[in-house]
Amino acid sequence: MFVHAVFIKPTPTQGLNLVKVSSGKRPFWWERQVRGIWALLSGQMALNDCMIKCAASCFCPRATTVPFLFLRKEGLSKCGRCKQAFYCNAECQREDWLMHKLECSPMVVFGENWNPSETVRLTARILAKQKIHPERTPSEKLLAVKEFESHLDKLDSEKKDLIQSDIAALHHFYSKHLEFPDTESLVVLFAQVNCNGFTIEDEELSHLGSAIFPDVALMNHSCCPNVIVTYKGTLAEVRAVQEISAGDEVFTSYIDLLYPTEDRNDRLQDSYFFTCECRECTTKDKDKAKVEIRKLTDPPKAEAIRDMVRYARNVIEEFRKAKHYKSPSELLEICELSQEKMSSVFEDSNVYMLHMMYQAMGVCLYMQDWEGALRYGRKIIKPYSKHYPLYSLNVASMWLKLGRLYMGLENKAAGEKALKKAIAIMEVAHGKDHPYISEIRHEIESH
Repeated sequence: MFVHAVFIKPTPTQGLNLVKVSSGKRPFWWERQVRGIWALLSGQMALNDCMIKCAASCFCPRATTVPFLFLRKEGLSKCGRCKQAFYCNAECQREDWLMHKLECSPMVVFGENWNPSETVRLTARILAKQKIHPERTPSEKLLAVKEFESHLDKLDSEKKDLIQSDIAALHHFYSKHLEFPDTESLVVLFAQVNCNGFTIEDEELSHLGSAIFPDVALMNHSCCPNVIVTYKGTLAEVRAVQEISAGDEVFTSYIDLLYPTEDRNDRLQDSYFFTCECRECTTKDKDKAKVEIRKLTDPPKAEAIRDMVRYARNVIEEFRKAKHYKSPSELLEICELSQEKMSSVFEDSNVYMLHMMYQAMGVCLYMQDWEGALRYGRKIIKPYSKHYPLYSLNVASMWLKLGRLYMGLENKAAGEKALKKAIAIMEVAHGKDHPYISEIRHEIESH
């Protein structure tokens, strides 16, 4: 199959603006609009076809990851001055210096008080890069960072206050090493980053950093996505997870798709200022299974169900905040007590139960309670496979965690089976040549 073009239906005030993009042996085109892209193909995009590869125009790794790779590696070298930036070799360090020099001296000066948020760090790097390279970058074929939607008119007072706090932190930590535009421009930039930034995660969905991929940010959201975005170092790859026909719009998902329609749209409205109108949101076909009620001789009344849903949402938010100040044992207690209460109304496959099981599993992993983590993971995996799309990274990461737990607990047969299930999903989502897949195969062979 040869891909002819990818375009977007023009608005009355906008003509076609085709941009050629090469991906392997398949050249094709994107056509931009305010938001969204459509596919114009000579045939179908098949499952696992890589539609686009986009280098990050700017990225911000966590201190424990390697810049340019976004990979966790053993035996890393530290920056000799600040001792906080990690590198795999001297070349890696040289390539990152233009960005790291923004932070190296401040890290030394502020010491333990160096604590800008990742959003502030990413924004500082964007400003520095725009100063060094004011021209459009290769990852801005369709959309420049300066053209990002900011949704300023939709920000409530709380979000505006958070942006002002970020601006204050930017000045506090970077004023000696960075020239700033006026405050109004900074407000716009922070709002743009908040709406268009990408979180980089590893194969187990652990946070590695954040980045800006302008052309990828142009894609619209759907709760029934036909493509998925994965990362190979600082390269974003967009792959088909369904067959995509000529004229189909290309959709990715901005959010975790586990939850029922109302919750998903609350999240979309809060973070991206729109409500989804995809097939799943209009039919709500999966909502009943996602909020499955326990089958009892005396079924709970509608009011009791509503009250429990309200409780579940509140405890999820309570736990999110508690992670910043409570001990692991206290967090595990919140998980266990909330599950006990919700189980009087909800089945174990209910997504609110699954959410707290997943959090409990994470606490067990942190506490190195491998048996406890495995117990929770085994409860989670079957309903996850039902609630999530077929090639979900959430399902792949759960199989991966289970496989590694089994292997660590000397159950090689179960471990190998689980790891192979993870690989089957990841070969579609990440591509068969992704380093993560090679690493997992090596894990299987080495046991």
